[in-house]
Amino acid sequence: DHHRVIWPFWLIFLSMIKIKKLCKFCDTQVTNCSGTGSCKVECDITAICPHANEVCVSIWRKKDNNVTLETLCYNPAHKLYGLVLEDYNNSKCEMKEKKGMGSEFFICSCSEDECNEHVFFTSYSLDSQVVSVILVSLVPLLVLAVLVITSFYFYRVYRQHHATSKRKKGPPVDFSDAHAIMMDDEGSDISSTHANNLNHNTELLPIELDVQVGKGRFAEVYRAKLKQGSSAGEQAFETVAVKIFPDEEYASWKNEKDIFSDADLRHENVLHFLTAEERKVQKQYWLITAYHPRGNLQEYLTRHIISWQDLWLLGGSLARGVAHLHSDHTPCGRYKVPIVHRDIKSSNILVNSDLTCCLCDFGLGLRLDNSLSVDELANSGQVGTARYMAPEVLESRINLENIESFKQTDVYSMALVLWEITSRCSAVGEVKEYEPPFGKVREHPCVESMKDSVLRDRGRPEIPNSWINHPGIQMVCATIDECWDHDPEARLTAQCVAERFSDMEHLDKLSGRSDSEEKIPEEISVVDENNLKKVEAVSNTNVPPEVYLTDCSDVCVGGL
Repeated sequence: DHHRVIWPFWLIFLSMIKIKKLCKFCDTQVTNCSGTGSCKVECDITAICPHANEVCVSIWRKKDNNVTLETLCYNPAHKLYGLVLEDYNNSKCEMKEKKGMGSEFFICSCSEDECNEHVFFTSYSLDSQVVSVILVSLVPLLVLAVLVITSFYFYRVYRQHHATSKRKKGPPVDFSDAHAIMMDDEGSDISSTHANNLNHNTELLPIELDVQVGKGRFAEVYRAKLKQGSSAGEQAFETVAVKIFPDEEYASWKNEKDIFSDADLRHENVLHFLTAEERKVQKQYWLITAYHPRGNLQEYLTRHIISWQDLWLLGGSLARGVAHLHSDHTPCGRYKVPIVHRDIKSSNILVNSDLTCCLCDFGLGLRLDNSLSVDELANSGQVGTARYMAPEVLESRINLENIESFKQTDVYSMALVLWEITSRCSAVGEVKEYEPPFGKVREHPCVESMKDSVLRDRGRPEIPNSWINHPGIQMVCATIDECWDHDPEARLTAQCVAERFSDMEHLDKLSGRSDSEEKIPEEISVVDENNLKKVEAVSNTNVPPEVYLTDCSDVCVGGL
């Protein structure tokens, strides 16, 4: 009887003690696990989890042809790679796919000893009777849908031919096998009904090329007309810009398009994704955007002397755009992959109608995906425009162990652009003619020339004493100085720069907002053939686009 009384107390005591788990615990390693059915993780190490509330976790990744498995102990109260462990009370490790991680990504968690050794890729199957019922139910609907779509298609073809037969003026409209959705230069919808029809149907997109406005190493840029919805006997067009890559420049087109494939990139100071087309008949690849007549920041600064308020708008919006690129989460808190631009310069920044900046030309951009290895980062190369390269890029000594190092190179380049903006501000006193950073070096300096100026001489563009007489300019110059510091780790983050500009709004002791002084007529002429007017676009038609026209007068190193 004595034992009968004591034994339940021992059971209660033991139940209150959380026993630490035994889990397979190996760093990321190559595996033969195919990602289907079930398999073992091939990890030889079993570890006692450091904390009693930790569970066993396995992570399977596939990028290109590289397949890896990672096993570990982890506390489910915290996010792992930005993900919440939802199934950790399971006795088996059942793999669940997670999207938006930059590669094929499966993760599972469980709470039994060594349960993450054997992983299961769940596939849901229905019995034959259920499948038969579903098929019988859906077939009539599918037949009806096919009939409706076919009828609608032939109706649209008939309307096109009917409209074409009435056309009396102008060359025939150029059609392709692509789709588009267009917006005006304010980011508002031009014709949502027409855009949706184009986007969701496979009919040919009517674009008529007008005049070539630029030519570069990779592509030619045209101003063009996109036919909009119209009534009988009346034609409506929207002006667009088309950047055309030849067949041999497919890699350059694809890299520029892929950077924009993440919808979380959307931001008012980053070029929004529009559309990309594969013109197989012409053996060409197109990027399409609405036409942006203001041009890029370099052109704008050449033509205008700006006020303090203009400087505040341009500089602050530039910093906010770069900060959004570098951030690992969206404004609403959702995880996103950080991106580094790697070619920030005034000719790769657009000026919107409200005098804010819009980052574009992501041909050299890099997604800082968690799955990137040190070797992959090292192989990304010494890229960018030599004039705007950070010291560590010129020296090929970026710290590959820390992805923040790549962001710090963008901050250095941004500082040079902020200097350009400041040099054209009337609040500094006498304003000289526009010149790029390090204006005394030759027009298109090579890497070796910039090494002499930036590394050997520790040179930076001059900040005259007269600039710091204005309280706002004084704070901008202090920010610039901290952003182009020779030591990457001493530089400010883009987010810090954005916050500083937010605090500067009312630091104009001289005057309120004034219109920029225009030096040349605003109308933009066709560019010299040695200058490339780039029109950036992207291929996610679910994200509202913006329009732009940009320049690439400096020589880029590396890239596609």
